[in-house]
Amino acid sequence: MTSTDKPQTLKLAFYGDDFTGSTDALEVLAFGGLRCALFLSVPTPLQMAALGGFDAIGVAGASRAMSPDEMDAELPDVLSGLAALAPQIVHYKVCSTFDSAPTVGNIGRVIELSRSAFPQPVVPIIASTPALGRYCLFGHLFARSGTDDEVYRIDRHPIMSVHPVTPMQESDVARHLQKQAPLAIGNVPLTWLDTASPAALAERIADMAPSRQAVVIDGLSPEHLTATGNCLQHMASALGAPLFVVGSSGVEYALTQSWQHEGAAPSADPYGTFDAVDQVLVVSGSASKLSAMQIEAALDAGFREVAIDVEALTIGPDTAAAEARLVSEVVSALASGASVVMHTARGPSDPRVARLIQGLQAQGCSLEQARHQSGRMVSERLGIVVDAIVRRHRLRRLVLSGGDTSSRITQALGPDALEIRARLAPGAPLCAALSSAPHLSGLELALKGGQMGAPDYFVRALRGSAAST
Repeated sequence: MTSTDKPQTLKLAFYGDDFTGSTDALEVLAFGGLRCALFLSVPTPLQMAALGGFDAIGVAGASRAMSPDEMDAELPDVLSGLAALAPQIVHYKVCSTFDSAPTVGNIGRVIELSRSAFPQPVVPIIASTPALGRYCLFGHLFARSGTDDEVYRIDRHPIMSVHPVTPMQESDVARHLQKQAPLAIGNVPLTWLDTASPAALAERIADMAPSRQAVVIDGLSPEHLTATGNCLQHMASALGAPLFVVGSSGVEYALTQSWQHEGAAPSADPYGTFDAVDQVLVVSGSASKLSAMQIEAALDAGFREVAIDVEALTIGPDTAAAEARLVSEVVSALASGASVVMHTARGPSDPRVARLIQGLQAQGCSLEQARHQSGRMVSERLGIVVDAIVRRHRLRRLVLSGGDTSSRITQALGPDALEIRARLAPGAPLCAALSSAPHLSGLELALKGGQMGAPDYFVRALRGSAAST
């Protein structure tokens, strides 16, 4: 944290649709030199004052796993609460791969809900995050794969095209979101970013109203993001009220680059080193190929494996007994001094996921309902399990893998807030829990999505920044 004076105006407030995405955004802000913290609910002015002045704050949510009805019940108060903090810009932070669907994590519905708190003509949508290998060209999204380092159109991506809950089957971001809500969405192409001034871009976007309610802004390079950040600031200034923006952590990259260019933010602290620890607990709820590679690397490095019986834990005849056995097994392994990786799947073909979905269908759920409910049920039970483990065994470092898994477990643990501690992998930093609870005091958490980090991510979390990558 490099800024100590309380700012006159909060530069940015964001809501992350899951915890891994929230720490991704927080990482960019912290490394950009801003004083910031991540809360589990919209902070009150009293909480803000107690922890000191912030340049930016975030709220870690779980709307990525919500149905539209659940969003309708929860998000209006969140959005109005963020608007009441009077930041220059409010960001609804989504995954950089934009994976979502009409029935779960509906981004289009969020844009509709935002109109009450932010009655602006056009909502900018930022889909480019070059630092994470995410690019938007003429409205189409591309993403690098962590399994082979190749860049794919998102509907051909080896992980995201087969996501178990929200597979990406459309690369045109506007069309993808139009399947979720009746929105007219325009595009700011690369050719505009390369030739128009920020003020001219802001004016062109404003001119799209009322025929367009939102606009996807392209991006291929850091320079494109800096131009986007300059444009967003022009839009916020012209609006005279908090500007609502939807997008990936590309929003934070765009704004911090713009502020640094203007000299409005201090130079970035690299947060480059962190110590090794005696042991870590890894909890993986991701079925991606990359997560399977990370689990394999951890086992090769000597981690103890605990394969979670997700069916017994969620819909078995005695879920309480299954929960107690799992807690006991992990605590026993940790007490022996071992690092532990507990997982719900080792890759997309792991039969445990399919068995749980089939079990839910046998109980009367449709396939779509079963897919939606399975992830939530597992994540909620894991939240209970991990909370029990942390209370019984003192941990220094906890690693959570998978968006829904990270969100539910962190909510179950219930820290007051999170601050960035160090770099671990782009978009998946090491955080420190702020809490007066003895079992959480000093706890470090690393939260990552299934597609984030190098194959040695879990091993590096144990061995520290000196570990090879």
